[in-house]
Amino acid sequence: MAKTRQQKEESVSLFTDKLSRAHAVIFTDYKGMTMTQLSELRKALKIQEAEFTVTKNTLLNLSLEKTDRKIKSTQLLSGSTATLFAYADEISPIKSLVKALKDFGIGQIKGGFLNTDFLTASDVNQLSSLPSKIELQAKVVGILVAPIRGIEGVLTGNLRNLVYALSQIKTQKSA
Repeated sequence: MAKTRQQKEESVSLFTDKLSRAHAVIFTDYKGMTMTQLSELRKALKIQEAEFTVTKNTLLNLSLEKTDRKIKSTQLLSGSTATLFAYADEISPIKSLVKALKDFGIGQIKGGFLNTDFLTASDVNQLSSLPSKIELQAKVVGILVAPIRGIEGVLTGNLRNLVYALSQIKTQKSA
């Protein structure tokens, strides 16, 4: 059943809202995915505070015109299009999407946006190979803690040597 003009305007305002809130927006060709595969992917992305929706190209294009994101290719919004909206972490949902498309052997990345920067399909694939935000934070904490652990090792080593020396003196005097 065709949508009424009012429903289309509501869809455009909904997409515009999603585009303004999302840190990353990725467009994919989902052709061939089953409903089971789509629902699995949506569940995995929902945990990561992201959303994967099938979108109508003309309505999505109207929504993009209302934001500061400009498409550099007319091919991007052609054919069947599903859109990933990543609201919290930008990289983890992209990684999940690319992994799912590879696992299913269906669909492909068309392009997207990281904040307001346009991304080609190869850019999106490069982003998917980056570590997630949590992994990067853990590495930074590890780097910051390493000198403190080194100092702690040196200080406890001196105390250990002192205790060992006192223990040797005690055994010599008792013998």
